[in-house]
Amino acid sequence: MPVVVASRRRTRLSQDFPDALILDVTSRGAEPWFRLSPFYPHGEIPVPGHPDRTSQSVEDIWQALKVFATEPEDFTKLDITTMKGIKRTARRLGPPLGHRLDDRLLGYEEARRLIYLPAYRWMLDHRAATLVTRLRELARHQTVVLLDYTTNGDITDLSTPLSHAALIAHHVQELWPGPPWVETGPPKG
Repeated sequence: MPVVVASRRRTRLSQDFPDALILDVTSRGAEPWFRLSPFYPHGEIPVPGHPDRTSQSVEDIWQALKVFATEPEDFTKLDITTMKGIKRTARRLGPPLGHRLDDRLLGYEEARRLIYLPAYRWMLDHRAATLVTRLRELARHQTVVLLDYTTNGDITDLSTPLSHAALIAHHVQELWPGPPWVETGPPKG
């Protein structure tokens, strides 16, 4: 059976997916599925390009390595365990210039490929493997719908944030690595 991604804001979920198991994998979802959120503080997640650092969550990594016109990386973000106060915004810090990795400033798509994807994949494989196995088992018997705030599953589509639910769907269906996700290896560390 397929694993489908749908917007958490969609109003007709049970009508659109009448026989599906609907799971919210955002930080506002129910236990245990919210543990698949990039905000969930699993702890000890290697930070790409920083072999001496680990992070509480994948989102902590993404925000910590972001560089703004008025502020460089902020490694204090790596220690946040509350799932709150993680975001670093352009409204407060000016335009984002990119993400820093190994002394290079990466553009958005390259940062997705070299920072976000390896960190999220590592989290799925090492901190959420039991949940991934459970999703695979559930998907053998019925359609599973994963809810996220965005449904963008195309890493090259920079017009909207990448959906972590789409990454989960690909991982559960064992389609990762592969287009549009070209994995470059695990996080260094």
